[in-house]
Amino acid sequence: MQDVNIDESIIEKSQRAYEIFNILKKEYPDARILLIYSNPFELLIATILSAQCTDERVNQITPKLFERFPNPEKLANADRKEVEEIIRPTGFFSNKAKNIIGVSKAIIEKFNGKVPENIDDLTSLPGVGRKTANVVLSNCFNKPAIIVDTHLRRVSQRLGLTENKDPDKIEQDLNELIEEKDRTKFSHVIGFHGRFTCKAKKPDCGICKVHHLCPSAEKIS
Repeated sequence: MQDVNIDESIIEKSQRAYEIFNILKKEYPDARILLIYSNPFELLIATILSAQCTDERVNQITPKLFERFPNPEKLANADRKEVEEIIRPTGFFSNKAKNIIGVSKAIIEKFNGKVPENIDDLTSLPGVGRKTANVVLSNCFNKPAIIVDTHLRRVSQRLGLTENKDPDKIEQDLNELIEEKDRTKFSHVIGFHGRFTCKAKKPDCGICKVHHLCPSAEKIS
């Protein structure tokens, strides 16, 4: 039995979002970013490579990439063809190679070789949008943020927490519902739910712990 008021106010929607959040935190206590990295530069590059690619596949190629090009200086001066060959398994390798080399050059030229710590500077880098910037800010610099990846977008829409399809608008909608301190954890938890239960093609509504709080459940299951 569902317990969702389709005409809920923003306060009611926020309360429902927190009910969902609190349930799923227990369901996925280890929810976190799955990309493997050791510093902000590595996470920035890995996140760019993860576009239209699984985190698992990115994790397979980044050790070789960072062994060969361990910092912005090395990658900025890399041979593009060599970079393309290393990152080829991630797809769209030509454009990604251009972007990660361009990002490295911009970090050196504009930010003294260090990954910037604010959204405006990060999104000024080639190929870096708000999602990538928020991944870095939230995981490396302790700046909570909603991370709108493919899983969060799908799940938040199904849960009726947003009606928007544009990632920036989804981020705005969820910022209204979730307190700043909780935004990173909320993103990870919802992301895990999308990976393991609320899947794109065959969501497991029958085992979903928040089935009763989801306006889409009876339509999908």
